[in-house]
Amino acid sequence: MEVKMVYLSDLKFNLKVWKRELRFHRDEMEKFEKQLEKIARRNLGYEAMVPLEGFQNKIIREKAVIGKLLQRIRGKMRIVNTVDLSEELDGRLRNQQTSLKDDMKTYVKLHYELKEALMDYYLRWL
Repeated sequence: MEVKMVYLSDLKFNLKVWKRELRFHRDEMEKFEKQLEKIARRNLGYEAMVPLEGFQNKIIREKAVIGKLLQRIRGKMRIVNTVDLSEELDGRLRNQQTSLKDDMKTYVKLHYELKEALMDYYLRWL
């Protein structure tokens, strides 16, 4: 039971960290959108607008992914908070955690690639 308590504590910690990180990224995407709006208001022409629209679409998609990941984290947290401590620690909980962990790794990698591309774009057009 003690091993299960430690595992669940670690799992809760991971979920809380991921939740904070996703919320931060969502807020960051809002700020990036505002910067894109500033560029759009300048009417800089086709060369600036084509990538701008692409970035706007990517931000919309990223915010949707953030929403789905936050939803999965909330669901996982509900499971962790209602787990029966007398039951054996099963592989289902660990497998779900591994899947979420892999999805978070992929998301973070893609987020920072988008962020780097956005920063290059801002350097050119702001």
